[in-house]
Amino acid sequence: MTENVIELHDATIMQEQQAVLQGVTFSLEKGAFCYLVGRTGSGKSSLLKTLYADLPLQSGMGTVAGFPLPKLPATKVPYLRRRLGIVFQDFQLLSDRTVAENLLFVLNATGWKGKAQKQQRVSDVLTQVGLNSAANRMPHRLSGGEQQRVVIARAMLNEPVLLLADEPTGNLDPEVSDSIMRLFAEINNAGTAILMATHNFQLLEKYPHRVLTCKDGELLDSTRQPQ
Repeated sequence: MTENVIELHDATIMQEQQAVLQGVTFSLEKGAFCYLVGRTGSGKSSLLKTLYADLPLQSGMGTVAGFPLPKLPATKVPYLRRRLGIVFQDFQLLSDRTVAENLLFVLNATGWKGKAQKQQRVSDVLTQVGLNSAANRMPHRLSGGEQQRVVIARAMLNEPVLLLADEPTGNLDPEVSDSIMRLFAEINNAGTAILMATHNFQLLEKYPHRVLTCKDGELLDSTRQPQ
């Protein structure tokens, strides 16, 4: 049997005490790539936040990377997130630290030991995203596309089984967006599942994959019904 990195069954996705999506049932297999689309306010970000336990799953069943979401104790949330990579649109890099220091901060926070091992891991992920030469640069000295590559490198530090990306190309021009999509394809081909929220329908046409659509309080699945 193929292992699923996400399984939701009859889940209700909440945002500020309001149900934004109801009856959400879908699974994502290990190594799969899937888009998440829908209008602003339709529930995309709330669904992603539920998957990485920033919002509680109060109704329905769900597991992510083997962790059950209902009643997941706060002490277990960091262990769930170590199995995930999370890529935000607004980068959230520490502005007072170099690229390498940003990545070391995450390794220290997630319990890595040994200076040499940590430095090697930083070098490995920066090489993976094509930015090994930027290790000692400050984030503000990088272009938007380079900063997003650092964010992706940060997300890959703990070798996640699942990458959750919230509008990762939203602030980037088309050429840079293409380069980010090619990087995602390499990461996906190496075995990491990706769920990517986007407004960019040109990307969906150029790099076709399964599409989940948040619409009228429901989650529609391109593999189950026409969009």
